This record gives sequence, structure tokens and C-alpha cells, in this order.
Amino acid sequence: MTAYGALVLDAQVKTGDFVIIPAASSSVGLAAIQIAAHAGATPIALTRTSEKKKRLHEAGAAHVIATQEQDMVAEVMRITNGSGARVAFDPVGGSDFAKLIAALTFQGIAYIYGALSEDPTPIPVLEMIRKMPAVKGYSIRLVMGDAEHRRVAVEYITKGLASGALKPIIDRTFKLDDMVEAHRHLENSGQFGKIVITL
Repeated sequence: MTAYGALVLDAQVKTGDFVIIPAASSSVGLAAIQIAAHAGATPIALTRTSEKKKRLHEAGAAHVIATQEQDMVAEVMRITNGSGARVAFDPVGGSDFAKLIAALTFQGIAYIYGALSEDPTPIPVLEMIRKMPAVKGYSIRLVMGDAEHRRVAVEYITKGLASGALKPIIDRTFKLDDMVEAHRHLENSGQFGKIVITL
């Protein structure tokens, strides 16, 4: 529902749109890839290294950019034939947020829904003037705080799951007694999808 609220309810992504998804191997990132693709948009997944590229393509990313190995802005411009992406859906913030603005199309939208980076998140003033983007804070309250939005979201996601267009991706399952090990696994940032605890 987190990805649905920003990409479908608010941005109304559609065929022809490009969506940049930082932290793409996280559970919300993987959901955003699937939701963008299901809506007809082209998901561009960002990951730090090439290690997860193959799995991100298998999860539905049309393009994957390893940000520590490639120039993200140049790659987005190459993929979009120089026009830039219409939407960026960012849980990271920090110094790379300015690059997301640079990779947007004119009047694109940058959603920020987390602060995984501990660094300040600068606003690139000249790029903002040139591109005129909308920068939006986002939370799932947009969906959960309104009964009708919530009903439509549940229906959308349920239909997507039934059709196979949306598929939960489980990284690893732990027993409740192994909670400490589950937290260690999470803190290593190596997961691909959800970590599940079984009772």
C-alpha cells in the first residue's frame, strides 16, 4: 500500500512514464517496481552495486542502475532518451537526492518517504528552478487515513495478487526464537524483500 499510495493514487503513473526507485531491493522498493509496471510505467531500479541486478530484473525492473558503479543521472537520461523520469520514489534522502532531481523530467515529482541516509538532504536550487519539480513528503496516511482510498487500494492490490501481477517477495523466514538472528540479518542490509517471523 505504501507504493500504491504514491505511484497510483497520487502520481497516477501510466504507460509512457518512467519511475526511479532507489533502495529497490527493499520490500517497499520491490513493491514499487511491481506496482509501477502493473500500472504500465517503466520502473528504473537503483541499487548500490551490480550484485542484485539480475534479481531486480527478475522482480520486474525494466532497468537497473548500480549507483556506485554508474552515473545514475546519465543512465536515466540515456534510458529516457534525454527527457528524464516523471517520478522518483525515494526512501533514502541525503546527498544523492539532488541527483534524483537532476534525473527528473520537467515538472516531474520526487516523493521522499524515508531518511535512510543520515546526511542532510540538500535542495538543488538551480536545478529546481530549471526543472520546476514537485517535491513531496509522503506517508501511507494518504491511503490509510481515508476509508475510500483504503478500500480502493485493497481492491487494487487484491486483484493484482490474484492475477499474479503483484507477488510478495520473501527474503528469508525466521522462527520467533531466532529473532536476534533476524535482526542481525536485517542490520546487514543484504536482504532482498521481506524478512518474515513465524510463530
